[in-house]
Amino acid sequence: MASAPKPLTGTKVFVMLVAFFGVVIGVNATMAKLAIATLPGTDVDSPYAAGLTYDREISAAQDQSARNWQVNAHIERRSDGGATLQVEARDAGGLPMSGLKFGGRLERPTDKRADLSVELTEAGIGIYRGNAASIAPGQWDLVIEGEARGQRVFLSRNRVILN
Repeated sequence: MASAPKPLTGTKVFVMLVAFFGVVIGVNATMAKLAIATLPGTDVDSPYAAGLTYDREISAAQDQSARNWQVNAHIERRSDGGATLQVEARDAGGLPMSGLKFGGRLERPTDKRADLSVELTEAGIGIYRGNAASIAPGQWDLVIEGEARGQRVFLSRNRVILN
């Protein structure tokens, strides 16, 4: 004996609608929370403060250009997954510059959490070297900053690809 199918009542339809929209809203809320947590969408912590320093950055870039320094950087990937960064600094006359403090950063264009600092020490007259351990392959922004007497006198940003 076959039993008759149960009729579709208003209560069943209501429960199905609530369950459907509950699942959709739950998934949307979870995805929005994960998206905001993984990439907040900001390039700087405070855009207002960055705007205030904009004129100083332009002036610093003009001063750097007027110095006409020749600063060459070379990054070489090692077999152990790390990398060696070497910076060679020469003044406008081509003479090596000593006594500067250089620092390097490898910044991931897509994820600031993967950024790595590279401390450079003077290995010779005008030659600064540093090592970074376990760098993932791919695109990086190599940022080099030079300081003299506590003031930044050089800034360079270049895209590099490490295999």
